[in-house]
Amino acid sequence: MRQIVLDTETTGLEIVQGHRVIELGCVELVNRRLSGGHFHYYLNPDRDIDAGALEVHGITAEFLLDKPRFEDIAAEFLEFISDAELIIHNAEFDVGFLTRELQLADAGYGPLEDYCEKVLDTLAMARKLHPGQRNSLDALCKRYQIDNAHRELHGALLDAEILADVYLAMTGGQTNLLLEAALPPRDIERAARSERVPLPVILPDAEELALHEEWLRYIDEQAQGGCVWLQADGIDEVA
Repeated sequence: MRQIVLDTETTGLEIVQGHRVIELGCVELVNRRLSGGHFHYYLNPDRDIDAGALEVHGITAEFLLDKPRFEDIAAEFLEFISDAELIIHNAEFDVGFLTRELQLADAGYGPLEDYCEKVLDTLAMARKLHPGQRNSLDALCKRYQIDNAHRELHGALLDAEILADVYLAMTGGQTNLLLEAALPPRDIERAARSERVPLPVILPDAEELALHEEWLRYIDEQAQGGCVWLQADGIDEVA
């Protein structure tokens, strides 16, 4: 199972005002483990950055002057996310901006969803798990005890790495049962089973079985015939 945790930073909040993506960060999960694969670019938006956005991420227009434009990295980005599930916090925002960037690239690209397996919105997931509570990335880090003290400003790659930890905690099975005891039973069961990967079964070989039986017989001798494991295994007759 391949998943891509994705985040962006932009020049502002509204696509209709011509705002653009200026940082794109992705980290790869394979079978719910960070693989070390990542995709990260700062991007030249060819426009100014809103003061409010600058306060959030600290990325200046001057810093971006020599960076590639989105159309320069679009094909590489689409190849990286190909056939993977995208995990995004407040997915509507990032998907909207990236779809607009693909349109502006003028290479016949379709919507972002056309190039991935599906999109999972962790904000929507968190609202179901924690109704009526704050579900920002910072709030989720506090709730799931994930250290984000190093996060002074927002950054796409940093936030993607943090979101990966949050997502794994949110979908960690037994952890959800303990944290969400107030949920209805059906929702608890669904949360516990979500994204669970089958564990491998490793059977003992003949030598390991023999050592195991030898150890049980030793226990049986010390317990004067009271080793329940021998009885359960059906090998309680001493040779």
